[in-house]
Amino acid sequence: MKVVTPPSLRLLQVTHRHANQPVLEQVCLNLQAAESVAIVGPSGCGKTTLLNIAANLVQPWEGEVVNGFERTGVMFQQPRLLPWLTTRDNIALGLKAMGVSRLRREQVAAQLATDMGLTLDDLDKHPAELSGGMQSRAALARAFAIQPDLLLLDEAFSSLDIGLKSELYQQLLRHQIQFQTAILMVTHDLMEAVRLADRIVVLSGQPGRICTELFLALPTNQRTDAWVYQHTADLLALRDVRTAFALPI
Repeated sequence: MKVVTPPSLRLLQVTHRHANQPVLEQVCLNLQAAESVAIVGPSGCGKTTLLNIAANLVQPWEGEVVNGFERTGVMFQQPRLLPWLTTRDNIALGLKAMGVSRLRREQVAAQLATDMGLTLDDLDKHPAELSGGMQSRAALARAFAIQPDLLLLDEAFSSLDIGLKSELYQQLLRHQIQFQTAILMVTHDLMEAVRLADRIVVLSGQPGRICTELFLALPTNQRTDAWVYQHTADLLALRDVRTAFALPI
C-alpha cells in the first residue's frame, strides 16, 4: 500500500541579497499542511523578500525552496486587481487560467462575492468603482477561488479598518478550517499574528535571520479577544522579541 506524504513547504538554508546587500541569511522554515505560520520582524529584516521567495516570485541567491502543495494562492498588501476587468472576472482570474468554464467561473465568483459581503451589482464594477475595502474583499475572494492548499499573505490586512479587518479574519479562518489550507503570512502586527497563527517565526537583523519561534496551542477558532490581548502582551515581554524590535529590555 502506497503511503501518501502530506504536502509541505520547505525553505532550506535560504540566503538572499539585493544589489550585493545581504537581505536574508541561512533561513530554514518548514510549513505543514493545514498549518498557519506568521513571520514577524522589524522593517528591513527581509520578511516580504522571504515570502516572495516562497511564492517563487524571487529566486534566492543560495538555498532551496521545495513546495509540495498543488495550488498556491497569494494576496498582497495592495489588492492588485486588474483595472480593465470587472470584479467578477478579477475574482475568477485564477479559475480562467486553470481552464474552468466561463459558467462555472461566474458561479464561483458570485458565491464568493456574496460570502465576502459584495453585492451582485459590485460584480459588474471595475476596481476604480470600488472602495479600498471592497477591493480587499475581492482580492481575498480571488485567492480563495482556486481553493488553494497553500495561501501566502503579504501584509494583506494592514491597510484595513478594525471592523473590516476582523471580518476578513473570520472569513480566512473559516476557509482554512473548511479546506485545511496551509497559510504563510507576513505581518508587522503582532496581535494579528497571535490571532491567526499556530506558530510565530520572528526574524531579526540585517540580513534577516530567524531568532526565535513560538507555538500557540489553542486552536485559532477558540481564541477570544482577551486571550489574544494577553498572549500579545506575553509575546512582547520575551527578550528575543524585544531585542528583534529594538525595544528596551
